Amino acid sequence: MENTIIEALFATNAIRVAPEDQPFWYTSGRLGPFFINTHFLLENEAAAGEVLKRIEQAIASDRLTAPEEIFDMMLAYYNKGGTFKMVSDKLAEAASKLDFDYISGGERRDYFFSMMPAYLLGKPHLTIFKDMNFVYSEKIEEGAVDSLDIDLKGKKALHIADLITEASSYERAWIPVIRGIGSEITDTVAVVDRCQSGREVLKNLGVELHALTGIDKALFDEATANGIINEAQKEMILHFLESPADYMTAFIKAHPDFVANEIAKGGKSKERAELAIEKGFC
Repeated sequence: MENTIIEALFATNAIRVAPEDQPFWYTSGRLGPFFINTHFLLENEAAAGEVLKRIEQAIASDRLTAPEEIFDMMLAYYNKGGTFKMVSDKLAEAASKLDFDYISGGERRDYFFSMMPAYLLGKPHLTIFKDMNFVYSEKIEEGAVDSLDIDLKGKKALHIADLITEASSYERAWIPVIRGIGSEITDTVAVVDRCQSGREVLKNLGVELHALTGIDKALFDEATANGIINEAQKEMILHFLESPADYMTAFIKAHPDFVANEIAKGGKSKERAELAIEKGFC
């Protein structure tokens, strides 16, 4: 494949496409044809899941030592080469073209992709937590200091993220934290732009998005051309990208027993199907 990021997303199952007759349930109660777990680019699902658990443990244990501990894990995977090194190098290359003083990353999946570029470019790292507290590392490999002990007024941040969907975390937490400490933010880099409303939301907040790839027709055209997905799956995805609501309505109409069968399965399938009924999606 020409786009190594797209190849890596499929090779690591970071993008997983459903069979055309068995779409995925999303937590919203909607049906959709694919899942994106960008952090699987670390190596695979098992490795990413284990590291995610260790990130949670590190944060719960000591927030001042957590960034160095998390970075050590990322560096170990980087030094193994492969997908994660390739993605980290591409993020660092994209970041190097922009004007900034430090890199920020938000809890939790951003850390997979924000810490290595900070290290590779010799830039400080601001580790932001979900509760909008943060710590600062002049060198990510050498530990952090508390937010009360830093002055970043007039400095410029570059936030690096795993995935942009509707940019709700930026609007709720990352941008308010950065601007709240007197720093500027005019750019952000992400591995994947889901090509929903995130780019527009960021633009309205005065931030330009730079993404390594987007979840759009071109991505799935390339995946089809290389035999990763079939034509029926591609058409299903394109319908969903055009209108998620219309896609679900059309699927249920074409498969009238689907919801009843999902309820009969029990477990999460039953829960999501009942949620879809409750919300009037089907």
